[in-house]
Amino acid sequence: MLLCIDTGNTNTVFSVWDGARFLTTLRTATEHQRTADQYFVWFSTLMAHHGIAIDIDEVIISSTVPRVVFNLRVLADRYFNCRPLVVGKPDCLLPHPPRVDASVAVGPDRLVNAAGAFDRHGGDIVVVDFGTATTFDVVSRDGAYIGGVIAPGVNLSLEALHLAAAALPHVDITKPQQVIGTNTVACMQSGVFWGYVGLVREICGRILTERERPMKIIGTGGLAPLFSQGDVLFDIIEDDLTMHGLTVIHRYNKENQ
Repeated sequence: MLLCIDTGNTNTVFSVWDGARFLTTLRTATEHQRTADQYFVWFSTLMAHHGIAIDIDEVIISSTVPRVVFNLRVLADRYFNCRPLVVGKPDCLLPHPPRVDASVAVGPDRLVNAAGAFDRHGGDIVVVDFGTATTFDVVSRDGAYIGGVIAPGVNLSLEALHLAAAALPHVDITKPQQVIGTNTVACMQSGVFWGYVGLVREICGRILTERERPMKIIGTGGLAPLFSQGDVLFDIIEDDLTMHGLTVIHRYNKENQ
């Protein structure tokens, strides 16, 4: 049984893969102070709640927060008696190495998204991932990550607006009933919602123009379904793309080491 761990700036996701399907997916806040023992208590308690036996014998980690990797390594070694694969480290092979500027370190989450998207849909893909940052990952015809775009995340933008302007409240993102807001909250929701619809449409359009070929647009991340209500932004929405990419990379390493 494989434990896939994806650590982002805001949340860390644990998914248990039995070789055919994900048995469960668990989410916790990313905290670099959390020890291996604390991770295990949290994980084992929820696994018991779901009635799933802890029979983990392999672990793969993708982390955009380097400080948490040590304790996740200790978790794998101490409680699952295995040496984890860490995406982005030299001993973790990629099915299709990225083609970017020399000496550039590509975020592990972007490499994982590229691997998962190519495995499911083939090449010529743009993956739009709504996380702490909103990222656009471009995958070539042969499956290599070849670059992309990074924009501020939706919730990050809302939080910055709230913190920088004393009169503006913190609001939840939702699709407004009309573009013109008649109160402060509605105005902010409209600006963020339709602003990000425009951002996604414009950036994807320019990527397609630059690539000069048809490309499939895939949305992922928790807010992708929300923004698809504003326009036809995506050809498909994949809620488990990152976790699928981790299983793809793990399988490739098993077959080639």
